[in-house]
Amino acid sequence: MTLHITGDPAADQVLDESPFALLVGMMLDQQYPMEHAFRGPAKVLERFGSVDPEAIAAADPEEFAALCATPPAVHRFPGSMATRMQELAALVCGQYFGETERLWTEAEDAQDLMKRLLDLPGFGKQKSRIFIALLAKRLDVRPAGWEEVVGDYALDGYRSVADVVDPESLQKVRDHKKQQKAAAKAG
Repeated sequence: MTLHITGDPAADQVLDESPFALLVGMMLDQQYPMEHAFRGPAKVLERFGSVDPEAIAAADPEEFAALCATPPAVHRFPGSMATRMQELAALVCGQYFGETERLWTEAEDAQDLMKRLLDLPGFGKQKSRIFIALLAKRLDVRPAGWEEVVGDYALDGYRSVADVVDPESLQKVRDHKKQQKAAAKAG
């Protein structure tokens, strides 16, 4: 299945072709517009020449941070996100032998996948739920119990990146997030 998250077919292709790029895009999705976060891996590929976790983990930290900060930056906080990306790459190499998809293909069930995601730098409970929903809804990776683990993110609607399939659905997800923030502020 082809992902349509970024509004840029070339950036979406990077996400389609690289499980690590998809994981990085999810990691970058905080305090930054969702489609820009998921374009981050394409920027890394263009500037660094690879989104391979082994290459990223082995990169010189200062040089890698500099390429992440080159305008347009990979994230609004390029330095800290470059560090986090290298930490994520090192973890994927150390625990999953550089094969990111083993994170979910070898998970016993959705609870195990949730635990694995929570061990990653930059992944809290909500982000992990959203990523599991993204895997289930867009990539047909559905470990046993995924609906229960992700809660409302499993439902039809426009709650997260897992529901983005085109520019219209992206706007609906944005509108939903604005409504959620307004409701949280109000009360």
